[in-house]
Amino acid sequence: MYQSKIAGLGKYVPENVITNDDLSKIMDTNDAWIQERTGIKERRHIKKGDGNTTASMGAKAAKIALERANISKDDIDLIVFATLSPDYYFPGCGVQIQEMLEIHTCPALDIRNQCSGFIYGLSVADQFIKTGMYKNVLLIGSENHSGGLDFTTRGRSVSVIFGDGAGAAVLTRSDHNGQGVLSTHLHSEGKHALELSLKGPSTNHWVPEIIAENKAAGDESQLEDIPYYPYMNGQFVFKNAVVRFSEVIMEGLKANGMDVSDVDMLIPHQANLRISQFIQQKFKLRDDQVYNNIQKYGNTTAASIPIALTEAWEDGKVKEGDTIVLAAFGSGFTWASAVIEW
Repeated sequence: MYQSKIAGLGKYVPENVITNDDLSKIMDTNDAWIQERTGIKERRHIKKGDGNTTASMGAKAAKIALERANISKDDIDLIVFATLSPDYYFPGCGVQIQEMLEIHTCPALDIRNQCSGFIYGLSVADQFIKTGMYKNVLLIGSENHSGGLDFTTRGRSVSVIFGDGAGAAVLTRSDHNGQGVLSTHLHSEGKHALELSLKGPSTNHWVPEIIAENKAAGDESQLEDIPYYPYMNGQFVFKNAVVRFSEVIMEGLKANGMDVSDVDMLIPHQANLRISQFIQQKFKLRDDQVYNNIQKYGNTTAASIPIALTEAWEDGKVKEGDTIVLAAFGSGFTWASAVIEW
């Protein structure tokens, strides 16, 4: 059986910076309120006319990853694209990337596991490489949250959290025994699916119906019953996240005969700085063993781990021989981890 390794990383975020003070001008919130609850200081949003979409941001990140991996686009055997905010309801972004990068007719697969999407995609790529079916896989996580958030006081508990951006990784067959993706661990618990969800538009609540309801509502007080904005049961999500993060990190370490002391860098999904700090304290990890950048980018869902991993590598905080642990929790509920020997 072969082993896969990450050969190249790339990230892209829009230039448009939205600070907490910017949000306070359009909704009843303030910098202190947001930082206290989330740790976020600013995030990036697509700006109308800048040409950015979920797919195009993914393409920009992918080009950087391909260049750093020194792998031609013609050598890509599979595209895996993780997002909850595709450009179109269908087709998925995978085939768009294929066209944008002028990649040959390889398969393109879309992953819809939200915050856990990148690790789910990493697991898929890893299995295809391990079995020998494919040699080079392009994995992308990208999100355009700002296009679908409620930027009023009514939606502030969710809208202040999310940002736009993309991250990408090129996985290839490893020639070094023991170097690469050691294991991935995936879980879900569907009974809590609606605690963090977007119910419409969907085939159950399609666009014409929403428009009709909007007109019928008449005043804003009734619009919250129209489910075209994300819903999050924040406290319930937080309580589940800290438990599942801990479990899935330990599962990955035990599967490889490791302990917390073997971790050189933990890169958690950037959901909330308070969650990351809770996990860090629980495992007694030093500041230099946990990488967080939610302060700058907010929660970019499927893009958060590849953006953070790329940035950590660019900063020299991920080095050859290091044991890297990735972990995520999010809508579904889904949660996942990966253990990587860099």
